Amino acid sequence: MKYMLLFCFFIFTINTYSQSKKLKNIYSENNKIGIGTKYPDALLTVKGNIHTQEVMVDLNGAVTPDYVFETYYTSFSGLNPTYRFLSLKEIETFIKKNHHLPKIPSAKEMERNGLSLKEMNLLLLEKIEELTLFTIEQQKEIDLLKQHQTKKQ
Repeated sequence: MKYMLLFCFFIFTINTYSQSKKLKNIYSENNKIGIGTKYPDALLTVKGNIHTQEVMVDLNGAVTPDYVFETYYTSFSGLNPTYRFLSLKEIETFIKKNHHLPKIPSAKEMERNGLSLKEMNLLLLEKIEELTLFTIEQQKEIDLLKQHQTKKQ
């Protein structure tokens, strides 16, 4: 019984000490938490690497790029009425002039402003959908050329 009480006291002391001990590298200012920074600029600011198994990003009104297919097949998108499907020639002209894809920030812009994972993932999905449509068009042309080739033989 004596050892049990001593053990409980020991655990209680360690627990109390651990909870009262301030963690190094974690700061709080203006109801914001900083890890690795004394000056957090968002609810949670981390200066350094983060290791996780999953990140869930809420879209909160952001439009997913289904408007690419909608515009391509119906010539208009209710999801994004301002979206315009560019031809490969228009994309090539833009790239020659600007050295990056349309709507994608340049390397200098990314270095200066960082990037939003939500925004960038949606832009990349838009580009993937555009590439998918270009691939479908190319495959149709290839199939047509194959048909003409077999008719000639």
